[in-house]
Amino acid sequence: MKILLAEDDCCVAQSLTAALAEQHYQVDVATDGQKGWEFVKAFSYDLLLLDVTLPKLDGINLCQQLRSQGYRMPVMMLTARDTAADKVTGLDAGADDYVVKPYNLQELSARIRALLRRGSNPLSTVLEWGNLHVDPNLCQAVYEEKPLSLTPKEYRLLELLVRSGHRVLSRSAILENLWSFDEPPTEGAVKALVKRLRQKLKSAGASNDFLDTVYGFGYRLKAYS
Repeated sequence: MKILLAEDDCCVAQSLTAALAEQHYQVDVATDGQKGWEFVKAFSYDLLLLDVTLPKLDGINLCQQLRSQGYRMPVMMLTARDTAADKVTGLDAGADDYVVKPYNLQELSARIRALLRRGSNPLSTVLEWGNLHVDPNLCQAVYEEKPLSLTPKEYRLLELLVRSGHRVLSRSAILENLWSFDEPPTEGAVKALVKRLRQKLKSAGASNDFLDTVYGFGYRLKAYS
């Protein structure tokens, strides 16, 4: 899952990004509303976390702009403004939730999961692909009842492949979903990541071609009957 955090306080952005990364979310950070708008136009996100008092383009106006342009991803407002009028303004602007700072991290994480469950890629059920079972709530994967010990990126790639079904995932699609804007991948990063994940699947009993390379196009999981 990919999240855009629009937050101009560097300390807050760093701590929240680190906390979300531990939960296997991929996070891009925009330090002002205009950059946030540019990120949304350039990349696909599953959730937006918007500070209300952003420079250049505040969170309220950014949310209104997004909704007026047809963007339907969940939006959560993060702000120190806690009056009823402030909350009404944020929700009327198109936000799906409104969280007042300072927030409890466990509660914020639960609210994020709740918003993602409402989206197009629900997190509430275990994903299955043949003998592979992926639990997005726990960020865990099991093949033939054998737990897979995966790094965060290996897990995110596996979940992305399962959610993609029979569709082939191109390298560019994998790069966009698994690497943040300020974390440019090294050459061959996708190939190396696929190789490591394939080896771990094989160690758990999967066939060599369970993670299939479609030459010239990308990768997908082997079809099963």
